[in-house]
Amino acid sequence: MPEDNGSGVRDGENKNGGTSGLQAISRWLLGAALLLAGIGHLTWLRVEFQAQVPQWVPLDADLVVVLSGIVEIALGIGLIALPKQRVMLGWITAVFFILIFPGNISQYVNQIDAFSLDTDQERAIRLLFQPLLVIWALWSTGAWRAWREGRK
Repeated sequence: MPEDNGSGVRDGENKNGGTSGLQAISRWLLGAALLLAGIGHLTWLRVEFQAQVPQWVPLDADLVVVLSGIVEIALGIGLIALPKQRVMLGWITAVFFILIFPGNISQYVNQIDAFSLDTDQERAIRLLFQPLLVIWALWSTGAWRAWREGRK
């Protein structure tokens, strides 16, 4: 079992809970982005986000926006303030990004203008960024590495 090396950090760990400094900064930036987006869901971007809720979702679009905003705020705070839970939060954040992807697809398929995306090309380019968000969540939290190492 690793021993504390006198700095409050066990040998073999670093102060970021097993992730590099770049990953920690990236995790904090992702957390801040989610926190800002979540606040936007509840305030000034509410109508824009409602436009992304697919018609087939059996809930009121405003309720979906409010609930997803609350989830984003919670994930943002967690990614910033709970480094010991970073791997679990990385997986939850990645799944969240996958779950909201149909909204982006719906915006593209139904040619819905929102967030200044008013051409098919702009909406298609936006679709390419969702997988990058998933990768960002998994990499910045060390979730991807933890999964790979757990498979050994």
